[in-house]
Amino acid sequence: MSIKVREFNESDIQAANEIWNEVVEDGVAFPQEECLTEKSGLEFFKSQSYTGIAYDEETGDIVGLYILHPNNVGRCGHICNASYAVKSTQRGKHIGEILVTDCLKKAKEIGYGVLQFNAVVATNQYALKLYKKLGFVQLGVIPKGFRMKDGTYEDIIPHYHTL
Repeated sequence: MSIKVREFNESDIQAANEIWNEVVEDGVAFPQEECLTEKSGLEFFKSQSYTGIAYDEETGDIVGLYILHPNNVGRCGHICNASYAVKSTQRGKHIGEILVTDCLKKAKEIGYGVLQFNAVVATNQYALKLYKKLGFVQLGVIPKGFRMKDGTYEDIIPHYHTL
């Protein structure tokens, strides 16, 4: 398996929606509660500063994606934010690392100076381990900052990485 990342295009919408919606439906990582439709998905993915699509170079299968966008505006507009999603059947194959590494490069290329994550759920141990490996800095803990699908609350850990 050889994973590459390229820019989202409209023909990716079905696979991108399926991967994104799977994470939304899991209810343990993304703050969104509503799944994307073809129309809302196209608007969503096209409205980002960049949407990266991870695909298997051998098969062409889409296996993950990321979205990159401003975290704030004006005097804080140099700070960006991102979200990552990997198809559940493809997890554990270091696709997340490929996505985050590509995102760091793309964010710098676009002109951002800092990549900030506002809400890394404390139970997301794979993400926490990866972000540490890639040099992200943890900013502290926000107790009970994320409402899980089952209605319980988990802590969130904001992170940043200077680009």
